[in-house]
Amino acid sequence: MTLMKSFLGAAASLALTAGAALAEPAIIFDLGGKFDKSFNEAGFNGAEKWAKETGGSYLEVELQSEAQREQALRRFAETGANPVITMGFAMSTPISEVAPDYPDTTFVTIDGWSDAPNVLNVAFSEHEGSYLVGMMAATASKSGTVGFIGGMDIPLIRKFACGYAEGVLAVNPDATVIANMTGTTPSAWNDPVKGGELTKAQISQGADIVYAAAGGTGLGVLQTAADEGILSIGVDSNQNHLQSGKVLTSMLKRVDVAVYEAMTMGADIKPGVQVMNLAAEGVGYALDEHNAALVSDEMKAAVDAAAAKIISGELVVHDYMSDDSCPVLDF
Repeated sequence: MTLMKSFLGAAASLALTAGAALAEPAIIFDLGGKFDKSFNEAGFNGAEKWAKETGGSYLEVELQSEAQREQALRRFAETGANPVITMGFAMSTPISEVAPDYPDTTFVTIDGWSDAPNVLNVAFSEHEGSYLVGMMAATASKSGTVGFIGGMDIPLIRKFACGYAEGVLAVNPDATVIANMTGTTPSAWNDPVKGGELTKAQISQGADIVYAAAGGTGLGVLQTAADEGILSIGVDSNQNHLQSGKVLTSMLKRVDVAVYEAMTMGADIKPGVQVMNLAAEGVGYALDEHNAALVSDEMKAAVDAAAAKIISGELVVHDYMSDDSCPVLDF
């Protein structure tokens, strides 16, 4: 079958090819677009892998506004798509409202949450992966001050920041962690200029490594860090290549694996909760030719040892979303 792609335009219209075969999977990309080189693009890569391996086709849409969320869900369900995969926490309310109206459709929400009986909630242990890259930041830092720049100020992004700070302080208890969020609206995910400004502000406070968990905004963080002569840490996808030799590592969030597995299971997905943690290889850190010179054998050994302790349960990283607090960082 020919790959079928659908887009929501400014008028919030969804054009679906007439006579589409039933039970094709669908994916709804969050604001910021599927080529954000981060969260959305990881999902796109997973969908593309499934399509290439199976020869199957899938429906897709890149949201342009908040108003399109519910419409996209309903249109895909009505056209027979199954499963319908959504990207981002902001789909929580729309999917909770729509899913009960389509009991024969299985919905998958990545980073969102719904207790509807036909929804699979895919959650990631971002705090565990962030702990590991925090250890790397503390080891590589010469100033003893490192930064974190988040996108939209939500509990999920604070979860990244808190785990990162724990990892930093585990290596250097005297380190300073500076944390800033880009904004409080969805536009915070796609503001690379603001990301660059925040990076410069943190550099002025002594930060020599900055971790970005900010979607498209993070591209501005990585670019500015490279321009200013400090290291950065990427997120979600492997972003090491974006500023080769200037990105210490990237905290991998295997959204690609989650989307690929959801499409592979198809309508046979079991609703409920799926946790993608270190043990499930749902999170981790990136090591390749672009950062090999920055990561010593000793650094890798220390991080891998910590990862083993987290997997065994010997080391527990605090999850901000468990109690809306962080013992090592003030927001």
